[in-house]
Amino acid sequence: MTLSEQIQKDITTAMKARDEQRLSCLRMVKTALKNREIEKMAPLDEKEARQVLSTLIKQRKDSVEQFTKGGRQEMADKEAAEIKLIEAYMPKAAGEEDIVAGVKAVIAEMGAPSMKDMGTVMKNVMARFSAGGMRVEGKQVSEVVKRELTPK
Repeated sequence: MTLSEQIQKDITTAMKARDEQRLSCLRMVKTALKNREIEKMAPLDEKEARQVLSTLIKQRKDSVEQFTKGGRQEMADKEAAEIKLIEAYMPKAAGEEDIVAGVKAVIAEMGAPSMKDMGTVMKNVMARFSAGGMRVEGKQVSEVVKRELTPK
């Protein structure tokens, strides 16, 4: 079952259960996927669909941060709940130790890269995690790469 089909099935389930919050979030996800499909003028493959979901998660995280700064905790909680719902459709996120291990492995493969090679290291690390089917945030990977490339 594709991601879009799974979301459609879950929309039906949410309608039957009268779960308004879940239904609203799932409809928003379905709309985002459909809009991307229209932009591309072709059906999305699983990787592209996951990229759309990843973008939605990132937007929600930014919103949570802004709502928290603005003192709108109820809105921040709503966005956080949407993040959890969307993440259910994503592959498992890599933990901190997985990221550190991946970065160290790439640095070892490349020899002894310096801070000037950070872009190349980042690209290789992101490709490694993508190929392994794990989800990572670029911001997190960037911090680990900086930490590992900085001379001690």
